[in-house]
Amino acid sequence: MQFDHLKRRQFIALLGGAAAWPLGAHGQQAAMPEIGFLNGGSAQGYARMSAAFLKGLGEAGYVDGRNVAVEYRWAEGQNGRLPALAADLVQRQVALIAATSTPAALAAKAATTAIPIVFETAADPVQLGLVAGLSRPGGNLTGVTMINLEVAPKRLELLHELLPEARTMALLVNPANPAVAEAAASEMLVAARTLGLELRVLNAADESDLEEAFSIARRAGNAARGADSLRKPGVCRGRRLSQLWLGHRQRLSPHRRLCGPYS
Repeated sequence: MQFDHLKRRQFIALLGGAAAWPLGAHGQQAAMPEIGFLNGGSAQGYARMSAAFLKGLGEAGYVDGRNVAVEYRWAEGQNGRLPALAADLVQRQVALIAATSTPAALAAKAATTAIPIVFETAADPVQLGLVAGLSRPGGNLTGVTMINLEVAPKRLELLHELLPEARTMALLVNPANPAVAEAAASEMLVAARTLGLELRVLNAADESDLEEAFSIARRAGNAARGADSLRKPGVCRGRRLSQLWLGHRQRLSPHRRLCGPYS
């Protein structure tokens, strides 16, 4: 089980290669084995990552439509749909489920204990209950974590150094991804107290919530930052956050600034 700090594109390529391992045995039973691809976002928003996934499969000798079929299931930003989508993949008896977001991984785990699952998460998979341990995951799940939450307090420290006059910070989280949002808020609240800062946690489930979140931060004079759970495909993109940052920053005094999302 590999847990590395990888860029998302590199991770999906790795996931594509890892996903191929059970298909040889399954291929003896079916002419065209299927991989279930489960994600909380949309096909359009995840297009580049999907392409990297297919590239990874190809490097392992599997080509979609030739010797393997990829069954995509997109929740379109509505994580509440993921359990039903996961159950549908289980009913299809796919050879493997690639769960490429934390909510998707949790939904897939709840749906089956028999079908292998390869997951992606930004959080600690042990704390999430996805695996028993990093070196010995056990069960039917394995995957990769970027462990972004582990370095979130350091990002807050750096932001504090950049904006020493700001005493209140705002953290944007996606309530539709509670496993990551709650963990991010908990870690950051502890870090904020250590730095002597006040942290306001603002919720934005989709792009329509962002303007209101930034308005709240502006009225409070916060320096706002984005959480990984907010920047998931199908929820919102960094470009929109940057546009809001620039727009609001122009209307703030030097001592009441907004700081844009990290990458």
